[in-house]
Amino acid sequence: MKSADEIVVGSSPDRPQKNRQRSRVSNGSALLPGVDGRSPWVRRCKDVIAAHLSDLGGLDNCSAAEHSIVRRAAVLTTELEVLEVRFAKAGEADADDLETYQRCANSLRRLLEAIGLQRRPRDVSLTLDQIQTEHNVDAMVQS
Repeated sequence: MKSADEIVVGSSPDRPQKNRQRSRVSNGSALLPGVDGRSPWVRRCKDVIAAHLSDLGGLDNCSAAEHSIVRRAAVLTTELEVLEVRFAKAGEADADDLETYQRCANSLRRLLEAIGLQRRPRDVSLTLDQIQTEHNVDAMVQS
């Protein structure tokens, strides 16, 4: 006989039984409990989360702590974008909003550094093909 912890209400004998259920937030079907996932804010936040997780090699390659940092970074990114729209529509930023923006931007930078924000130098050297093409174009212009 199964103990009370092993019995799952509504489960069938054909499906594997779980001794506990995960929340909608934990299983990824909701960003926040009780919040409509169709709003532009939630959709943008989910997009930012997906982009950061992709940069880190996907959800399977991230620790729970990294995923938590990514969520917070996505929320700050989304809120900073909301402030940027407000600044653009008003044509200016008041001192309080600008201070909030600056503090959020600095917090975002620190969160991104914690998950591996790196400067990646751009390769500015020319390949042999590019040098030859440039030489050919110069020769055609001179003739």
